[in-house]
Amino acid sequence: MAQAAITLAADAPTLSSANTGFMLICSALVLIMTPGLAFFYGGMVRVKSTLNMLMMSFISIGIVTILWVLYGFSLAFGTDSGSLIGWNSDWVGLSNIGLTELWDGYTIPIFVFMVFQMMFAIITPALISGALADRVKFSAWALFVALWATVVYFPVAHWVWGAGGWAFELGVIDFAGGTAVHINAGAAALGVILVIGKRVGFKKDPMRPHSLPLVMLGAGLLWFGWFGFNAGSWLGNDDGVGALMFVNTQVATAAAMLAWLVYEKIRHGAFTTLGAASGAVAGLVAITPSGGAVTPLGAIAVGAIAGLLCAMAVGLKYKFGYDDSLDVVGVHLVGGVVGSLLIGFFASGKGQSTATGVFYGDHSFDQLWKQCAGVFAVLAYSLVVSAILAFLLDKTIGMRVSEDDEVAGIDQAEHAETAYDFSGAGGGVRTTALPPTAVTDASKKVDA
Repeated sequence: MAQAAITLAADAPTLSSANTGFMLICSALVLIMTPGLAFFYGGMVRVKSTLNMLMMSFISIGIVTILWVLYGFSLAFGTDSGSLIGWNSDWVGLSNIGLTELWDGYTIPIFVFMVFQMMFAIITPALISGALADRVKFSAWALFVALWATVVYFPVAHWVWGAGGWAFELGVIDFAGGTAVHINAGAAALGVILVIGKRVGFKKDPMRPHSLPLVMLGAGLLWFGWFGFNAGSWLGNDDGVGALMFVNTQVATAAAMLAWLVYEKIRHGAFTTLGAASGAVAGLVAITPSGGAVTPLGAIAVGAIAGLLCAMAVGLKYKFGYDDSLDVVGVHLVGGVVGSLLIGFFASGKGQSTATGVFYGDHSFDQLWKQCAGVFAVLAYSLVVSAILAFLLDKTIGMRVSEDDEVAGIDQAEHAETAYDFSGAGGGVRTTALPPTAVTDASKKVDA
């Protein structure tokens, strides 16, 4: 018995400075994705809504950070209760966690795992904001973020990633957030916009992006940060799975961008910068759940399929009449569903687990049915609860700004600022008086 105890002690994980440093870098990369998202969304809206779009992402950093420290981490990753939620009183306020106390089964401190997952919790509600552009009160949005994180994100994160969570125990594969992040946010976006309605002028007024360079900058930051988002989710770098995920992230994103552009050229006759940026994001979304389970060739297939289907899906809002301002439903919901379900076809059994898909011998469709269970449970829960939250807020404090404020510009109404100040643009101030003949000539022209 003593010998067994000695053996177990020798086999117990010890703190790895390399993995700890790697995960801290990955945490910072995930955080930069939220400002990247802000720029991506900010460039896609009209000029009068730019600052509001930026602020809707930035406020998520503030609110969710505090909630995660106070109770969110405990709810998401604490001791399981009924396979639905977690709780650990020692983690409330992070009040009783040792500096070198390790995350169970890994070589990184609990604090490192906590802060890495915090960044996921921050960006997920921020993703929703793109569907609500131009028309939501900032105070109502801030309250929605706090409520949604508490009753939707924290429980769903426990289902998918928490020890004892029902999806985790069922064997649903979600490497870095296809269900918990993208389907969750996309379904929430659909639930909210069905409650709050369309923008003034939807399908009538042109609502083109005001700054495509800003969109491309945001997409670049998202692509860059996504390597931490995806590769870091293996919580270390000891067995090559994180490296596989890194490679597949790049491969799928490239394939999706190309597929979107080809579809766009055939369908609309041009290769657009907005299409390139949107296609890249669609690929990033789709490979997020699947990248640890598929080969690089499988990643090409996942990315190409997601790029094509998401490009097709963004037009559904005009057919069905829901105003998804910046295509959160078309890219994040559809991309998350596609990437999660394709695991059931392309999982090779040689990556994060031995689970295989239909194309690798799983002719009983076992993994595919597991993926379906995770996908549609998260979709339904987030859609319904998010719609209820939006309805309650709309009937109490009101979700939307007035029609006059929406038409005039939500930046000025909600933030008393504008994104661009052109008051100093144009010619300089004339320092000499016009000659009398010039004034006379000008007056004649005006009179005429």
